[in-house]
Amino acid sequence: MSAEPILEVRNISKLFGSVIALSNVSAKVYAGEVTCLLGDNGAGKSTLIKILSGVHQPTEGEYYFEGKPVRFNSPRDALAHGIATVYQDLSLIPLMPIWRNFFLGLEPTKGWGPFKRFDIAYAKRTVREELAKMGIDIRDPGQAVGTMSGGERQSIAIARAVYFGAKVLILDEPTAALGVKQAGVVLKYVVQAKTRGLGVIFITHNPHHAYAVGDRFIVLKRGKTLGIWRKEEIEREELIRAMSGADELEALSHELDELARRQAVANA
Repeated sequence: MSAEPILEVRNISKLFGSVIALSNVSAKVYAGEVTCLLGDNGAGKSTLIKILSGVHQPTEGEYYFEGKPVRFNSPRDALAHGIATVYQDLSLIPLMPIWRNFFLGLEPTKGWGPFKRFDIAYAKRTVREELAKMGIDIRDPGQAVGTMSGGERQSIAIARAVYFGAKVLILDEPTAALGVKQAGVVLKYVVQAKTRGLGVIFITHNPHHAYAVGDRFIVLKRGKTLGIWRKEEIEREELIRAMSGADELEALSHELDELARRQAVANA
């Protein structure tokens, strides 16, 4: 791991009118590590990754990439720096083959001038090679993406981002809609991306998945940072408790018990 973070945000806040979506959130992401961003619905995860990926600009705060201050005006700006985001919809076209999806918008060509054309042989060969580097053996690069499992589709999106020079890979809830087996497949590819030197930001509301692959954990709650830990600093049960708001649930349980007791006394 590098001594300096590849990506860092300091005291980021984001307001939408009078609504505070994020308040003074800081985070560091290191190359060769998986940083897990956890939180329940409404915690601010989506807003933060949209700032990291250039969809939104922060209202306040600083953004650094490779030690230099940056301001992205669009996702294209972020991607040009090497920050690739894989959203839940994956931006894959189900009816197109794997090789066509892999190079969608960045097609390799051969020939020149009016004779320039898509180099299909190169695309198919490259797809096989790049997916093999991720530990994925595809049966046929001409297979339609729509016939693949959710875990396999995620692997294609991850491998594509790596191939096109991503330095930071942001994964938005990649296991959310998957079963146990397919989620395990995706988690394996997350680790593969890390071992290839990328800084991975893994957004999830599942602390079990996060703890399995994470090196560092950031828990958000209502737009604020609840805590930041390295893996050796927190047990899985503590992480689950921090994320689930177990203390609040315990307090609520006591309050409900007290109300029930009072009701029982009143009815006696």
